[in-house]
Amino acid sequence: MKLRILVVTALAVALLGAGALAQTITLWTTEEQPERIATQQRIAANFRQATGITVNVVPVTESALPERITAAFAAGALPDVVFHSMEFTLGWARQGILDVEAADEVVRSLGITTFSGGVLDLVSTPRGYAAVPADGWAQLLLYRTDLFARHGLAPPRTFQDILNAARALHDPPRMYGFVNATDPGQVYFQQVFEHFALANGVRLTDAQGRVTLDTPAMSEVLQVYNELAQLSPPGLLYWLQSRELYQAGRAAMIVWSPFILDELAGLRAPVPVPADAGRESGWLARNTGFVTRIAGPRNPGGSGYTQIQYFGITSDANTRAAQRFVQFVLNEGYLDWLSMAPEGKFPLRRGTRTSPNQFIDGWSTLQVGVTAKAPLGQYYSPNVIQGIMEGLLAADRWGFREGQGALVSAVYGTRVIPEIIRRYLDGELTLDQTRAEIGRRVAGLQ
Repeated sequence: MKLRILVVTALAVALLGAGALAQTITLWTTEEQPERIATQQRIAANFRQATGITVNVVPVTESALPERITAAFAAGALPDVVFHSMEFTLGWARQGILDVEAADEVVRSLGITTFSGGVLDLVSTPRGYAAVPADGWAQLLLYRTDLFARHGLAPPRTFQDILNAARALHDPPRMYGFVNATDPGQVYFQQVFEHFALANGVRLTDAQGRVTLDTPAMSEVLQVYNELAQLSPPGLLYWLQSRELYQAGRAAMIVWSPFILDELAGLRAPVPVPADAGRESGWLARNTGFVTRIAGPRNPGGSGYTQIQYFGITSDANTRAAQRFVQFVLNEGYLDWLSMAPEGKFPLRRGTRTSPNQFIDGWSTLQVGVTAKAPLGQYYSPNVIQGIMEGLLAADRWGFREGQGALVSAVYGTRVIPEIIRRYLDGELTLDQTRAEIGRRVAGLQ
């Protein structure tokens, strides 16, 4: 009898072990470029070797992520882990899409103090931290320093300086003074507009949660945005056209994330830099200036725009396996993760409890590029790199300071503000109508 019990027990343990080895979880990621998928698959393979758990890496286009998550939630088929931007975290937590307690356990096991200040506060809820910080960047206004110097123009740090330069350098189709975001179907539109709104002191809500978008300050932002759209090429524009035109030498200013730094330096063959033709490699990169803080007339100190990315563990997840994977990525796999695009993936976990600067020090040695590799310092000065890093820590966002992260999720998920502004750009709405409609529609999302 004892022998039988021992045999059954041993078999059960073996089956449990085999079950653990056979576990499979799914990661949805907006890092969908082929080389980045390859890196994530390498991290997944290393995780499988360490734990026996398989990770299916599924690329999802960023603009389609809200709709896909909503559909998967309704079907009870969410991925185990979703890599996503901060706009969605608190809204998804409130809807029950994210497992707050699971993420909070991971954060606390890694060590709250190992993360950069503020990034956890952005996703704090009464039940804990709703997601685990992965990486981040500060939005940049790029400008042609050679053209600005030739025309005696001030760096584009204020609305007036931006408009002055755009007007002076606008000579279509050879050169556009600006390439604005005008495609309402793209999250990029909301990101660029919010940057300009923050610059003029426009907040999504006040401290009491009342929507504060129907204001004279908003009118000023809309007027500037409209003029910059007139100084841009015609059509629906988003990040793709702005990058292409700038790298072709046909745009004086654009707004982009630091992910453009390696492409601007010519380190990604599928993304050429025609402006470098007939010159030394990296000419455009060396003749580009970067501004992180823009100032409107009502906010002389200016403001930047930051983007933080998180790992969320969903309510449909194999929780323990998903937690182990996120912990692995933020530990053994973190430098591999950051290496996908060090120019746009600034480490938000600085190090470990025993080695506080381990990941910052490791990140600083990573090379950028795809078809060619080089350190950022080969094309950009230490002051430029330091300025971009400082911009990440000093930048701002709508809603989070006021505890309105869920409203931010709704604004980004519906893209209601770009939709209304597009009608204003097309002349369908007056300035006053646009301002009022934005305030009314956003209030309706609360």
